[in-house]
Amino acid sequence: MSYNILYLLLFVLFSCNCSSMSEAQEEEREALTGRSESLPVEFGAGGNQQSCLITGLYPLLAELSSSLQSLKASMDQEQLRRKEEHNIAFSATLGNRGDVGPFNTNVPLVYQKVFLNAGSCYNTGTGIFTAPVKGVYFFSLSGHNKTSKPMALRLFKNGEPMTIIYNHPLTDAGIRYESLSNSITLMLEKGDQVFVHLLANTWVFDNNDNLTLFTGHLVFPL
Repeated sequence: MSYNILYLLLFVLFSCNCSSMSEAQEEEREALTGRSESLPVEFGAGGNQQSCLITGLYPLLAELSSSLQSLKASMDQEQLRRKEEHNIAFSATLGNRGDVGPFNTNVPLVYQKVFLNAGSCYNTGTGIFTAPVKGVYFFSLSGHNKTSKPMALRLFKNGEPMTIIYNHPLTDAGIRYESLSNSITLMLEKGDQVFVHLLANTWVFDNNDNLTLFTGHLVFPL
């Protein structure tokens, strides 16, 4: 609503108030001078003036109500847009791939079986999560392997190592499978990237049980 309408509303309300004050002062003056017979006529005239002023407020109040409804609708749309923008979460696994590794260098892991990708910020072709907004994010990773082989998964933020899960091989007789997991909370700028590498000369295992996972979500925007 424009400021002109607000100014006009204030002016009309002020006028009504001033009219009421003038009538009270006139009534007091008439009482003091003993000319009380003139009061009904002047009070009636003042009442009509107030009635006209109040009647004139109706279209202004209607416009005010319409403006407030439009403002509320706009705010609701903006709130919905922000809610959708901040619904960021993903969960993915290596899938039924068996043993992965070893390699003679660090290799990015691409979690191709995706359970959830709200916001489409996890790239299933590269295994990289890209932050769409600045905020606090939570990530977790897990790995599964045979005890006869070493396993090492490292989570990176823009190429900087953040956390790791590592399983040393056992040399005793008898082979079994073990699982490890880790998690971390990070503050990310818009465009920051988070991903996981399988470190050189180590293994990781996954099958239909979805044992090796990479997940993350936006905790709150900043």
